[in-house]
Amino acid sequence: MHEMSIALSIVEAVATKAQEEGAGRISGIDLVIGKLAGIEPESLKFCFSAAAKGTLAEGAVLAIDEPEGVGECGECGKRFPVSFYYAECPDCRSLRVTIVSGEEFLIQSMTIEEEGI
Repeated sequence: MHEMSIALSIVEAVATKAQEEGAGRISGIDLVIGKLAGIEPESLKFCFSAAAKGTLAEGAVLAIDEPEGVGECGECGKRFPVSFYYAECPDCRSLRVTIVSGEEFLIQSMTIEEEGI
């Protein structure tokens, strides 16, 4: 389950930044995880709660935005929804499709509480 290593990396990244900002704790984390990123959001949430124990992120709420996959045809330029990396253009039937959205994985923001509050 690679979600645990991802959760540990998220905790490390947000805890480091929160410490730099003088935070007492992290109450929320906003993530963007595209549907084609290969990460299961529910598994990540489960792993995150375990990875965050004893850190500034313990108890933080994960909010996950999941953009759909979008492909663009290299022949006719049409953009269309995709659910897999190998797709066929619905207009010209070309297989020269580039994924332009849906592979994202990033920490968009976090909410921190000041020390002593």
